[in-house]
Formats: sequence, structure tokens, C-alpha cells
Amino acid sequence: MAREFEIRKEVEIDATPEQIWQAIATGPGITSWFMPHEVTPGEGGSIRLTVPGFEEESVITAWEPAKRLAYRGKTADDGTVHAMEYLIEGRDGGSTVLRFVHSGMLGDKWGDDFEVGLAHGWDQYLHTLGEYITRFLGRPVTFINANGPAASAAPDGWSEFLAGLGLDGPVEEGDQVRLTPSGLDPIEGVADYVREEFLGVRTDDGLYRFHGLGRMGMPIAVGHHIYRDDIDRAATEKAWTTFMESVYAS
Repeated sequence: MAREFEIRKEVEIDATPEQIWQAIATGPGITSWFMPHEVTPGEGGSIRLTVPGFEEESVITAWEPAKRLAYRGKTADDGTVHAMEYLIEGRDGGSTVLRFVHSGMLGDKWGDDFEVGLAHGWDQYLHTLGEYITRFLGRPVTFINANGPAASAAPDGWSEFLAGLGLDGPVEEGDQVRLTPSGLDPIEGVADYVREEFLGVRTDDGLYRFHGLGRMGMPIAVGHHIYRDDIDRAATEKAWTTFMESVYAS
């Protein structure tokens, strides 16, 4: 039987309400910090998410530019449904408070760990939103998405992954890091987001995101936003997939 859930988040970003709106209510904006989306604007319009192997279209239920955006997906056979709402409030001094609510129903197969994983995931994505708006706004983006093999969901999968990236010890936010995944160019930057089974690295031209999803019974994933338009997306995604397969080959 489906059960209700609700996740609430609030962040303050050094940006105007109009800049926040462009980032959350346009296809290029959402793709620049979250995942590839297409938007048909206006109440009654649509927001479509498309990644390899998955596509979801939601109906826009509230459209108040620079103030409020809400949309709701279709109800699945098991009763699962997701709804999103963003509330934007400008502050004196030029910053903006963004309040976010992810609510709906979860089917029987989605337990408490899935809900906890969703909440942690939104912390990372909203942080990435702030990084994009304050550091990369207006630049073209190439989104790189790749998933590790099933073995990466094992209890020690995350530590193996970090070792494969060339990290030989704990990383804290603000640390300078150099990642050396085999088959890819080294990545040098600052660890801008570090949590249990999450690692974010900011470079001069990108936000690299590594997601450990073992809590949710899912393999490790990478979701990088590279703010250049000269990236061969397909070749880069294949290289990341090959790298992750090599980490768990033994």
C-alpha cells in the first residue's frame, strides 16, 4: 500500500529571484545543475526529465515567475507519485531564499532508506544549484551520466570506488584534490561537497558529482556538469562506465 512522504529543504543563494527562476524553470537551467530536462512553460505546461533508460513527464500546477513553481508526475501502478514545489523569496542585500518541497506517495517497494536517500540527494543537488548560479551561470553545459556495475552497491563499494579515483585517505570540504580515474584525464579541483557516500569536486570548468547509492540498493553513479560545449558526451560517458567496471572487475 502506498504511503505519503514529504521532504522539505531551504537554501539561501547569492543571486536574484530572476536568476533562480531561470535555473529552476527552464530546460537549460535545470540541466545545468540537476539532470537533462525540457520545459513547456506556464501552468498546465510540462517538465520532462530524460536520462538513459528513464523518462518522466510532469504537469506544471503552479507557474509564478520568480516566485513559485510546482509540478506533479503521473501516478504509477503501485501508487507512487512525485510532486515538486519551489518557493522563491528575495532578501535585502541581493540574496534569495529558495524553499523546496518534494512530496507524494511511495509504493511498498520504496522503504525508509529510499526516502532518506532522496533527502540526502536533494541536499547535494541544491548545493550544486548554488554553485552553478554563483560560479557558472550562463555557460553552456554538457551533462555526463554513467552508472557503475551491480557490484558497486555492495557495503564496501564506496570505499573501493574512492580508492579507484586515486584517493588514499579521508577528504574534507575545502581540500584540494587530484582524481586519477583510469582511462580519463586527471581531475584537479576543490572538494566542494562531502557527505557519507557523496563527493563533489569543483574545477575551473565543471562540477563533478559522485553518488554512492548502496543505501537505496542501487549502484554508484556519476552525474557531472561540465561547462563547455566541446565535450564528446557519449565517449566521456563510455570512459566513465569502463572505469567503474574496472574498479569492480576482481
